[in-house]
Amino acid sequence: MPGPKDLDPSTSPRALLGAELRHARIKAGLTQDDLGDPLFVSGSYIGQMEAGTRRILREHAVRLDEVLGTTDFFTRNCEASGKSRYPDHFAEAAEAEAMAESIRVYEPLLVPGLLQTDAYARAVFRAYWRTADSEVIDRLVEARLERARLLDDPTRPLLWFVLDEAVLRRKVGGAETMAEVLRHIVELARRSRIIVQVLPFDAGAHASLEGPLKLMTFTDAPPLAYLQGLGTGRLEDDPAAIARHRLTYDLVGASALSPERSLALIASVAEDYAHGEHQP
Repeated sequence: MPGPKDLDPSTSPRALLGAELRHARIKAGLTQDDLGDPLFVSGSYIGQMEAGTRRILREHAVRLDEVLGTTDFFTRNCEASGKSRYPDHFAEAAEAEAMAESIRVYEPLLVPGLLQTDAYARAVFRAYWRTADSEVIDRLVEARLERARLLDDPTRPLLWFVLDEAVLRRKVGGAETMAEVLRHIVELARRSRIIVQVLPFDAGAHASLEGPLKLMTFTDAPPLAYLQGLGTGRLEDDPAAIARHRLTYDLVGASALSPERSLALIASVAEDYAHGEHQP
């Protein structure tokens, strides 16, 4: 009997590979926990690979083929499913966003990628890579704006952002760029596509002083948290860690202005930028 064919990378390869993994696991009579043991990962991690919210790494693919008796099917196809236009440390998080039921973000320094405009994203990437040629910057900006297409759906996913006041005050790309991106945020909030709050400077110390936080939930997979640092990032799925991060996010939101007051502040700062009245 011929083995399974290579997956077509043009048709959601990660989702297809995850579906094949679920089929092979059930056919082998294994639970997700059973399959996780020889890979030294949790059953929930297996569930995330099956749902497509986590990529199948090559070392896992090799072991899956051994345990499930699938010859080299997963080894051959994991490379196609792992291809991404995003940096390695962010690829899984960006791809998980597209499948999320809800996304909650605390951002202390920059407008979150999902809310950035072309000009703002371009200014950010140019600051990161001073010597990159324009084609590299163009590709990075294109990939970032592509992520924001999930905003085209009027109801899904639920998007909730808490922005530190520093996000509004840091003049990225100049006054015109800041006016544009802040007005973009206001427009999204006014048409009820996002919920946004501002954590004011006078809130003082708060629960997420150590950095940004992203929480994602899914219809048919366990929740994930994404923690990012300088040139690095990691996804977490441990239930205790997720609970701790959820509490952190709730505490930050409790210290922030209400959505109504936040929207008024963002709109006011946008107008200050537009009329040259903003003070750094």
